[in-house]
Amino acid sequence: MRFDPADLRLFLNVVLTGSISGGAERSHLSAAAASTRLSGMEQSLGTRLLDRKRRGVEPTAAGRALEGHARAILAQLDAMQAELSEHAKGRRGRIHLMCNTVTLVEFLPQALGPYLAAHPDVDVDIEEQPSRRIIAAIDDGLADIGIAAYAEATPRLETRLFRQDRLVVVAPPDHPLAGRRHVTFAEVLDHDLVGLGADSAIHDLLTSHAAQAGRPMRLRTRLRTFGGICELAALGVGVAVVPESAAQRARLRQPLSIIPLTDPWASRDLMVCVRRRKTLPPLVRELLEALAPATVD
Repeated sequence: MRFDPADLRLFLNVVLTGSISGGAERSHLSAAAASTRLSGMEQSLGTRLLDRKRRGVEPTAAGRALEGHARAILAQLDAMQAELSEHAKGRRGRIHLMCNTVTLVEFLPQALGPYLAAHPDVDVDIEEQPSRRIIAAIDDGLADIGIAAYAEATPRLETRLFRQDRLVVVAPPDHPLAGRRHVTFAEVLDHDLVGLGADSAIHDLLTSHAAQAGRPMRLRTRLRTFGGICELAALGVGVAVVPESAAQRARLRQPLSIIPLTDPWASRDLMVCVRRRKTLPPLVRELLEALAPATVD
């Protein structure tokens, strides 16, 4: 029984995303090729590794066992490759950071910029993911640092406050919601919306809460930036749910009404998450301190 590291990484990507197509995309494979590789692994082991369900896949008991071994094997291989590669390039290191959409667009550049400028020999790979996947990835050792919009963290993780964030609704001044002091997301779903792309973490968040409300989002179009969807909202194309900081910035350029959301999940603490600070490599600890300095050590 022999598994290629690429097969192990594919398997972990499938478990992380909850789907074969999602794992295939992260592994830069077609869904058909990924399915063939996974079937080959199962045949080699003589047992199923994944339960195929209507809305994705879940690891079986054997799959969970393989997941733990695969993480340990790949972590050791990655550490070896990273250390040798950085020696060859003369670089000190590379850091893998995961964050959600709001962090990536609104807060990370100004927080990360000074660190990168002061450390020209360090590379930081940034990956956008929904908060729940970030927490799972950090817990599983798939990234060095995560910034997630959950105040309650997995007990195995150490967290520090990064920023506080509030989601609001933006609408043109003549919109029916414009005169409201506050609004629920369920009420927003009565109106046309504009939003970010389907691959963004904030779209995943809003889609999830729309599903919980039993209502679809009536998305007229999607753009790549908060500024873009605020501009369409100002033109009356549809309302939008954006970070308050983005809404305030957009209102300087065009007339917009900003209506706070009353849903508890709309006011969020963005938390920096790591497994154990004391076991982190020095470079990662330095970045952690730059992003969220500890008040008490």
